[in-house]
Amino acid sequence: MKNKKETIPNTDQTLEPAKVRKVSSGPIRDKARTKSKMIAAVGKVLQKKGYTGLTAPNIAKAAGVDKKLVWTYFGGIDNLVEEYINQKDFYKSTAKPDIDYLLQDPDKLTQNHINQLLQNQFETLLTNRALQRIIHWEVGESNEILRKIADKREEIGEELFSKTSPYFEHSNVDIRARLALVISGIYYLTLHAKNNGSKFCGIDINTADGKQRISDAIQELVFDAYDKVK
Repeated sequence: MKNKKETIPNTDQTLEPAKVRKVSSGPIRDKARTKSKMIAAVGKVLQKKGYTGLTAPNIAKAAGVDKKLVWTYFGGIDNLVEEYINQKDFYKSTAKPDIDYLLQDPDKLTQNHINQLLQNQFETLLTNRALQRIIHWEVGESNEILRKIADKREEIGEELFSKTSPYFEHSNVDIRARLALVISGIYYLTLHAKNNGSKFCGIDINTADGKQRISDAIQELVFDAYDKVK
């Protein structure tokens, strides 16, 4: 039965329904907040102590929580680290809305969309220090968690390739090999520029001019592939 509004005697005014007060704390919200702190703490430890520093005591200390919560909330250190990496991964976080949109209709996967996706990846890797550390870790160490993340990233890439490859089916353009070189180039150039700080092939992408030259080259390589099919 619906509650009737209370009325003030001898007037036409009506009392406003009582507002429901938001719950600012409680077991569910506290747990979510604590988990977020722990995930963020993985990044802090990674930055300060490197990959070998990713231990339950170090992460718990950085988050200001009991180390037992690593197992209580995540089932172990590996799951916690995996969650952190998933949230930072370009294809599984930053680019996911765009990829989901493009996969709805293969006709949307034009040269402009592929170029824009690669440009976004280039920009993200240039500015996201956490993602740089993850990629560096991934290429420098054999690790089950990192392999799992890489395999899932490859699955997402395969979804895009399955929609793009038919366009090049009867041409001499190996779009997969071309994009592999572009993406790996983005990885290496950004890691080299941000960790080493020196030029590569005489180009310094830490400068606006150098960054623009690489951005233009990415577009040229993508557009050239599509132009060869026309």
